[in-house]
Amino acid sequence: MGIRERYFQIQEELTRLRPEKPPTLIAVSKFQTLEAVREAVNGGVLHFGENRIQEGLEKFEEWLKEKNSPLVLHHIGPVQSGTLRKLFLGYSYAHGVGSIGTVEELLNRAQKEQKKIRYFLQANLTEEESKHGFDKKELLEILSKKETLSNEFCKLEGMMVMGPSDGEPNKTREVFRELANIRKEYYPEGKLSMGMSGDYKIAIEEGSDFVRIGSAIFGERN
Repeated sequence: MGIRERYFQIQEELTRLRPEKPPTLIAVSKFQTLEAVREAVNGGVLHFGENRIQEGLEKFEEWLKEKNSPLVLHHIGPVQSGTLRKLFLGYSYAHGVGSIGTVEELLNRAQKEQKKIRYFLQANLTEEESKHGFDKKELLEILSKKETLSNEFCKLEGMMVMGPSDGEPNKTREVFRELANIRKEYYPEGKLSMGMSGDYKIAIEEGSDFVRIGSAIFGERN
């Protein structure tokens, strides 16, 4: 089974799991070859996820040059201040905004560049040191000021979270459900970016709007 077949098999599954409003399927192309990406693009994949800004810009250069390219590039790694300005060279979404300083810089840069971008606040609800993002207290504090978190070019799209590193299904569900409850109470109009190859079914059951899937589409990396 090739990339196209795996992608549309998952897409059909997402539609079955939530027929009224299937989540957006992001094909995580980080570390994949240009040949694999080209196969995906030719197969009809539109949303791609990269976690290194420059690598993504180089990989998708030929499509980003097109005037009305339908491709949508998502930055799914932690957003770093030093490279943040490069997001505006081709990315439509940033999923890993994990500090108030980065939020402020993103808003200011979008205004300066006059280019539109949408972003997610990354939550760290497992409180693992290896994970980036706001803990629950910080997240609720920043959401209390959500009217200041968007401008005409830069829009707060919602929140992103990753499940626990050990992948234990019950703990994963708890994390996804906690973020869904935070949305319900503090930001009902926001979207959720939750779920990867190993846990996307749980994420969809808990209300995710975007799933980020790599190996289940491209196959395991050698």
